[in-house]
Formats: sequence, C-alpha cells, structure tokens
Amino acid sequence: MAKTKSKIKIGKDGIYDARQLGTPKMLLLGFQHMFAMFGATVTVPLLTGLSISTTLLFAGLGTLLFHCLTKFKVPAFLGSSFAFIGGYLAVAPLNEDGSGNKEMLPYACLGVACAGLVYLIVAAFIKAVGVNRVMKLFPPVVTGPIIMAIGLGLAPSAVNNCSSNWWLAIVALALVIIFNIFGKGMIKIIPILLGIIGAYLVAVLVGNVGGVENFAIDFSAVKAAPWIGNPVEWSSTVFGGVSDKSKAISAIIAIVPIAIATMMEHIGDISAISATCNKNFINDPGLNRTLLGDGLATTLASLFGAPANTTYGENTGVLALSKVYDPRVIRIAAYFAIFFSLSPKFAALIESIPMAVVGGISFVLYGMISAIGVRNVVEAKVDFSKARNTIIAAVILVVALGLSGGITFTVGSVTITLSSLACASIAGIVLNIIFPEKDFDPDKAFQSDTVSAQVNVKSDYGKNK
Repeated sequence: MAKTKSKIKIGKDGIYDARQLGTPKMLLLGFQHMFAMFGATVTVPLLTGLSISTTLLFAGLGTLLFHCLTKFKVPAFLGSSFAFIGGYLAVAPLNEDGSGNKEMLPYACLGVACAGLVYLIVAAFIKAVGVNRVMKLFPPVVTGPIIMAIGLGLAPSAVNNCSSNWWLAIVALALVIIFNIFGKGMIKIIPILLGIIGAYLVAVLVGNVGGVENFAIDFSAVKAAPWIGNPVEWSSTVFGGVSDKSKAISAIIAIVPIAIATMMEHIGDISAISATCNKNFINDPGLNRTLLGDGLATTLASLFGAPANTTYGENTGVLALSKVYDPRVIRIAAYFAIFFSLSPKFAALIESIPMAVVGGISFVLYGMISAIGVRNVVEAKVDFSKARNTIIAAVILVVALGLSGGITFTVGSVTITLSSLACASIAGIVLNIIFPEKDFDPDKAFQSDTVSAQVNVKSDYGKNK
C-alpha cells in the first residue's frame, strides 16, 4: 500500500509545535537560528578580546538555562550583549596591537557577573509586587516604539556590513526574499539559512574560482584551525584570573550600573517576542522568570570568561520570518552552539562568511524587528490622535536614534554610560508616569486579535497559505 506524503500547512499565526515538521526539518530550523545569532555573537569577543569558543559554549548553555527557568515556554536565544562592550574596554582596554588584555579581562568579567545578579534582585521585586504593576510602566505606546528602535538602531550595522561588497549583500538579500515569498514547504521556512549558504557559494565561485578579488574568501584560518579544542581557558575565568581585590571592586563599581540599560532592553526584547508569537510571555511564564534566566545566564557566562548574554533580536527576526515559534527549535540551536564550540575549525569556517553576506541577511532581520514594533502598537489599538501617545512615541524614537553614543556621566569616581535605548526607555517611562493611560490593561498588552495558531496536516505538503 503506497504511503501518502503528508504536507504541513502553516496557519496565518504560525507553527507552535515544530515536531509536526519532523526531526530533520527541526534540525535545519535550529541550524538556521544558530547562523542568525552567530555573526553578532562572535563580534563581541572580537571587539573585547574574549574567546570565541567560550562565547559559543555559554551562549548555548545560557540559552538552555534560560529555557529551564522560563518553563520552556519562551522561544528566545541568548547571545552576546553589545551593551557591556564599553564596560569591558573601560576595565580591560585592548593592547596596542589590538589584542585582548588577558590580565584585566577576568576583572571585567567579574563586574559583568555582578551586573547579572542585579537582574535577580529586580526579578524578586517583580515577583513580590506583581508583574502587572511593573508593566503599567510599559504600555504598548512605550514598548512598541522601543521595539521599533531596537531594529532601527541596528540598521546602520547592516548597512555598514553591506558596504564591504554591495553586490554580494544584494545576492544574500535577494535569495532570502525569493525563498520566503516564492518558496514552498521547508524552503519557505528556512530562507535565512538558504540565503547564507547560497550567497557563500556565490562568493566562492565568483571569487575563489572566478578570480574576482573582492568576492574571494580567505580559507587560511580554516585550514590552520584544529578540529577539536578546549573552549574554556582557566586563566581567563574569574576563578583563575582575579586576585587583586581593589581591581575587582573597581571593576564591579564601573560595570554594574550598565545592568539598568540591559534590563530595559530585556523588557523590549521580551515584548517583541511576545508580539511576534501572539503570546503574553510577560505574564506567562512571567517577566520575573525571564529576567532571572537572563541574569543567571549572564553571571554564569561571565564567571567562565564569556560575554554577557542577552535575548537576541536577530532570532526574533527569524521567528517572524519563518513563523515557527516552537522553543524546541531554539534549544536545538543552543545544542548546535555548544557542539560547535568544541571545534575551532567550525568557528573559523563561520568567521569566513563575508560580512556583506551578514549585512544582506541583517537587512531583513533588523527590518522585521521594527515591523514587529509597528504591529505591536497597531494590534494594541494605540490611539495616536491623543497628544500624550504621539509625544511619548516621538520622544522615544528621537532619543533612541539621536543619542547614538548614549549618555555618559560621573557619580563620584564612577563613570556610568547609559545606552541610547536605555535613555529612550527611561524617557518613555517617565512620560508615561507623568501622563498616565488609565485604560491600559497589562493582561491584554500582547494579545493579538487573531486566534491561536493551528497547524493543519494536509495530504499536499508544501502548499502554504
């Protein structure tokens, strides 16, 4: 008796149980998420001198820890946080040759680990007073523009990456668009992965085979890298590298205040994921749990010499594009990150991907984040005929995009830098307190008007709605 090949039809709200796609397809989706986070995640160690392999290992472990603490409900990937780069460089400035300051980096990591513990204090406060009281400070008129600002703030990075080779960037962008709009079945679901692989192959064929210099890829680092390696060096950890108490205290004082900014960004990211998945993750599993997971993941990573972790906007963009919202897929990406952290050769291979390809892919992902912010205010029916709503949104966007370098100020002997996004969040919160919205219901903040997604198994696999 002949077997009928079943096909999966993606409902307009997406797929919440990826198991219906089958294990091979889930693995591909996980691989796609790993590629999406890789470019930005490895940039932080490149800028600070931390280890790429250690970074990958604790991005994976931190993501798994986050999922455990959030009851396996939130499809978030935790990658390297850019917000702490200024803190790392202030405590452990790079050497003259651009290499990392191996002596001072453990002290910077200690400061970041303590910043992660601040999340726990705030999480306990939210648990005590109730998430609704806290979220009254973050209605859609505040969170929506913040989400927009996250994507728009990343836009210059995408353009900068594209500028290294616009032709290759356009190839990557075109492939993603073609696969996502005209693709069927799995092709439609993994456009990011296919776009990266396709553009990479074009670069190899045109540059390395065809001889066009600005397309060529240097494989020397890939050839030189060993297949297997130890991702953690003891002397780079807090346990093996911190011995001077005065330096440790100075690092903690300098870096801990940055947690104010990163917690603001965390709320924006969780709001974005909630809006993307049509689920209120702020209430269930709760903002206190997501903060706890993010903070503990940051502390764990920092103690072992990896960068601070944060929920990743790139992966939120992938969620929006693929419409597969199952947290299992994110955990598969985490397993891949852990596995490949043990292989320096693989890390070198991924690093060989031209930045123009990353830029072309980022064009879509960063734009998707901003679009999610727009959708957030539309579905919440934010009334922009009200002056208070218009003013709050306007101030948030101008501060977030105008203060590109953030604000730096000194309190006593401590220099504190707030990112532009943190400043925008604070401005929005303050204006919302001064001009409160009496009708705002936190329970409905992230509820879409659409019904929960349903996955229909059909006999004609690949015909997507």
